[in-house]
Amino acid sequence: MFPLIASVDEFRAARSMVDDEIAWAQRRGRVAPKVLLVGAMIEAPSLIWHLDALLAMTDFVSVGTNDLMQYMFAADRGNPRVSDRYDVLSPPALRALKMICDACTESGTPVSVCGEMAGRPLEAFALIGLGYDRLSMPPAGIGPVKRMVLSCDRDAARRGMASLLKVSSGSVRNEVESLARRLYVAL
Repeated sequence: MFPLIASVDEFRAARSMVDDEIAWAQRRGRVAPKVLLVGAMIEAPSLIWHLDALLAMTDFVSVGTNDLMQYMFAADRGNPRVSDRYDVLSPPALRALKMICDACTESGTPVSVCGEMAGRPLEAFALIGLGYDRLSMPPAGIGPVKRMVLSCDRDAARRGMASLLKVSSGSVRNEVESLARRLYVAL
């Protein structure tokens, strides 16, 4: 998986290097891998509007929410002077994540989400509501997120999140939490 791909041309060049290395090894009598899946991290907002071309070339993708959101909001989440801009449960962030998930579903490209967002029960609930079903997280998040997932009705979460994508400003954090509570999701 190639990280921080900012354009389809970057992925094409990286993929070409992999293909060249396999061809080089085969010319020297080495056995090529039986299966080699090549993917990309979606961490640069520029890729959101070029998913049709990217997904046609990848075997899978992973959404790196930490970097993607930092670049989307032009804010380092660790910098207290601008961290208030950084809200993964704001309509722009959720719409971007939904666009990615929908494009992957449409193309049949497996997609996962990694980053802090996937390791927090409330945010992971929002991801499930957007259509994601593969989450990668730090070990400390596994127990709380697993408990949330086991209590979650995915279809109800998706129906509930659809209306929250239409909100025009501000955070929908409180609304996501209210939705989860109405659905008896263990947060």
